[in-house]
Amino acid sequence: MRYAAYGSNLHPVRLTERAPSAQFMATGFVLDWSLHFHKRGKDGSGKCNIFPDGDGIHVAVYDISAADKLVLDKIEGLGSGYSETLLSVPDIGDCVSYIAEESYVEDSSITYDWYKELVLLGASAHGFPDDYLNRIRSLPQRQDPDTARRLKRWKTVELVRAGGY
Repeated sequence: MRYAAYGSNLHPVRLTERAPSAQFMATGFVLDWSLHFHKRGKDGSGKCNIFPDGDGIHVAVYDISAADKLVLDKIEGLGSGYSETLLSVPDIGDCVSYIAEESYVEDSSITYDWYKELVLLGASAHGFPDDYLNRIRSLPQRQDPDTARRLKRWKTVELVRAGGY
């Protein structure tokens, strides 16, 4: 099945850690949507969400197995924070993606620095335009107060930067 990633799953190294069958297909631009970091995560920080109210989002489309989709559903919190949506990606077609459930959207949410870095690494790896990257860079961020989680997630960032696990 086709999966459209727009957040921390953009980078192929990150996604294949979670869904080993993932095969990159293409990038795409979907009009009329916008990228936000306003989905309240279980850790209290802002996570990525897309909302049908903007100038467009860039996505990376992957082919993933049904079994890996079920694993990804659990990781992403399908039914407890995110719901499934179909994005129509030009020249590719309908792709499964995730959208925050309304009760989890908090515009005051601020993302952790390591999470924003994962999104930027993925967007950069796919060659998304500088203005899109700069919009992400300009968003507020904060340091994760949980030292153990922060160190673990920064290790993930470093592994993604290095190109593998």
